[in-house]
Amino acid sequence: AASMAWSLGANDVANSMGTSVGSGVLSLKQALFIAGILEFSGAVLFSQRVATRLANLVNPERYAEDPHLLMLGMLAVLIASTAWIQIATITGNPVSSTHTVVGAAAGFSFAAVGATGVNWSSLGLLSLAWVLTPFLSGILAVVLYSQLQRDLLDQPFPLSRWLEWCPWLSALAIGVFGTIVTPIFGPIGGLFPGLDLPNHTYVILGGSAVVLGLTFWGIRQPQECSDPPLERVENRLGSLQVLSASFVAFAHGANDIGNAIAPLAVVVFIYTQKVVPAQQLVIPIWMLLLGGAAIVMGLALQGKTVITTVGSTITELQPSSGFSAELATATTVLLASRAGLPVSTSHALVGSVFGIGLRKDTEFTGYGILGSILSAWVLTFPVAALFGAGIFMGLRALIG
Repeated sequence: AASMAWSLGANDVANSMGTSVGSGVLSLKQALFIAGILEFSGAVLFSQRVATRLANLVNPERYAEDPHLLMLGMLAVLIASTAWIQIATITGNPVSSTHTVVGAAAGFSFAAVGATGVNWSSLGLLSLAWVLTPFLSGILAVVLYSQLQRDLLDQPFPLSRWLEWCPWLSALAIGVFGTIVTPIFGPIGGLFPGLDLPNHTYVILGGSAVVLGLTFWGIRQPQECSDPPLERVENRLGSLQVLSASFVAFAHGANDIGNAIAPLAVVVFIYTQKVVPAQQLVIPIWMLLLGGAAIVMGLALQGKTVITTVGSTITELQPSSGFSAELATATTVLLASRAGLPVSTSHALVGSVFGIGLRKDTEFTGYGILGSILSAWVLTFPVAALFGAGIFMGLRALIG
């Protein structure tokens, strides 16, 4: 589980910080430092609510008579997922950890109990979301970036236009990213029992305060600044980009760490209770600390490769295009979550960056690296399934 969390840090954290590094808003060291703190905080403080993602793909009742098989299967899932994500990381390809875990789980379950051990309808839904996600995210990114370019960046007096745009962009960023992150905290109405306010009131009040702060901070103009007006606007958009990247990093740590620690929680539960878990597991704090520490180590020691691929290899980014890509990615993930579709943040972000690359450059040259990324995407599920099935059969033959 620790090696799986390490791999998540090495590969998936590019989802939040890749565009900030590519646009020059953050250095690689700054991005690693910020993401490390936020990923660890999200994983340890708020991933207690994480649900076992494998539950929708593995039918647990098939293992009720032999829980030992499910234990071996969860171990196979962790080993197989770690192996594939490490292969993708070493080659610089961003892949979906969720799809990897899902593929490994389906593979082991098929090998263990046959076709009835896999929920095929959930697999079909996953495949549909996998195809649609990058297209939707790319379209949203192009629309947002085109709007920014036409009504802000290409205007004769971009600084004056920024005074009009800043409140709206701040509100949009806070609204989208806040809607993604806020559910992680769970019910918050009990924080102030003396105030009979619905939960969303606190979100609105907090969001409004942040928007006002961003607006004041965004429109203040230094007295001595020799930068051209357009560059000053890009710098201020870069500040919003750092904010959005921080939201995504925190949410990633709180949610995706479940891909690593949920299988471990299943193994520990069966080991101690001798039965298959019949309901959502409560994740012990030591597992959260293990996952949080490992994801930070993976990010610090291996995160550079995939961050470079997402941030600069596909296309050259500026703060305006990087912010557009992140906002489009977050919006796509939010819409899919509301519709109940399991999507990949990696797929959404690459779709956004690629869409912006096509929009900016009529002689786009990133098709080579894009082909490599698409190949990794196509291979993820079947390779992870084969890894999961093969490792499970090997463990069963070895351990019994």
